[in-house]
Amino acid sequence: MISKEICVNNQTGLESKAAAILIMKASTFKSSIWVERDERKANVKSLLGLLSLGIGSGSKIVVTADGEDEEKALEEITNLIKAGL
Repeated sequence: MISKEICVNNQTGLESKAAAILIMKASTFKSSIWVERDERKANVKSLLGLLSLGIGSGSKIVVTADGEDEEKALEEITNLIKAGL
């Protein structure tokens, strides 16, 4: 299991369209991928879970991946978030 803390820097945060893009990317990996904000955690492959975290612009989140392709999953998911989705 590996984790990385990043800052969400797009203007709208992780709203439904951005979350859908993130889910599509996360679904290509076999690993479990989680996002944590303020001690609340959600599966990156779940739209309702991601939206329930209320991740806005400037929010600091921790992305965690666990599984056989965890390194690639963490790298690609964090790069996608850093790029503003």
